[in-house]
Formats: sequence, C-alpha cells, structure tokens
Amino acid sequence: MANFFVHESAYVDEGAQIGEATKIWHFSHVMGQAKIGSHCILGQNVFVANAVEVGNYCKIQNNVSLYEGAILEDYVFCGPSMVFTNVKTPRCEFPRNTSKDYATTLVKRGASIGANATIVCGVTLYECAFVAAGAVVTKDVPAYAMVAGVPAKIIGWMSAYGDVLEFDAEGLAVDSQGVKYQKVSRDSVQKLG
Repeated sequence: MANFFVHESAYVDEGAQIGEATKIWHFSHVMGQAKIGSHCILGQNVFVANAVEVGNYCKIQNNVSLYEGAILEDYVFCGPSMVFTNVKTPRCEFPRNTSKDYATTLVKRGASIGANATIVCGVTLYECAFVAAGAVVTKDVPAYAMVAGVPAKIIGWMSAYGDVLEFDAEGLAVDSQGVKYQKVSRDSVQKLG
C-alpha cells in the first residue's frame, strides 16, 4: 500500500518514485521516470516529466509544469502558474525534443519562485533565492538574492527565514531569528554561522 496520497483524478505512471507523505492533487500527472521526495505537495493540474527530480518538502502550486531538465532540491516553493522552460531555441518545424536537447535548471534548497514567473532553462537559483511574481529569470540568481522584473534583476536580499535584509555600514544584517548575514560583494551575500 502506498504511503503517499494521489487524488483519484490524478495520474502517476508506473515507475515513478514518490516519497512518504507526499500529496498529489486533482488532475495532476507524474510520468514514470520522475522522482519526487517525501512530504511534498503538488497542487491541482501539476505536470512532472520524466527525469525530473524534486527534493523533500517541496510545494508545487497549481498549474505548474516541471519539464525534463528541472531539478529541485529540498524546501523549494513554486508559485501558481510559474513556468520552467527546457529548450533554449524551440522550433516546431525542427523539434528539439530529446533528452540531449534539454538544458538543466537547478533550484537549490529553500528557493522560492513567485506566481507567473518564468525560469528560462540552463540557470541555477541558489540557496534561498527569491523570485518575485511575474519575473523572467534569464541568468543565475545568487543565494539569498531577491530578483524582480523582465529580465529579472537583483532588488535586495532575503534571509532563509524570509525576512528582507537591511545591511549596516559594515555589510552585516541580522534577521528576526537572530541569524547574521554578511554582504560579501555587490552580488553576493553569505549566512554566518
């Protein structure tokens, strides 16, 4: 007996690996070579393609498609209707639809992607990166960076807990949990301790 939940309207193809206590909701489809960790929530109308890897405790909101090439580490949040691409130069007449055509997109632990954002394939969202709703990400996003706009640009920094970081003259910030962060350069922040 499965130790995860699949709504009766959802399809999980034979061979898919689904972790303990994961919930797969209405009209979703998980293909047979997908790997989904434990304690994840896949909302309504979520698609997970072959060779996609989803870590533990991820939240994939309604209408998100995870195409081949997407790799999500633990505690990743994908907001409603956000989009991952997997081909840099798609053409209908000249299809690029094999595994060798797909670029890898890596979303590191704790990253959050807002509703209706687009993540162009081949980038990495580093630890606890925060992508604003509607942003279009075309290049790597540093750890703890907040990005917004089209194309997405760094607009600030956010702690792992989710607090906007305000740095002092020495480049130090402390979030509401007492965790310290150091601004190393214009495009780099690190968590201390």
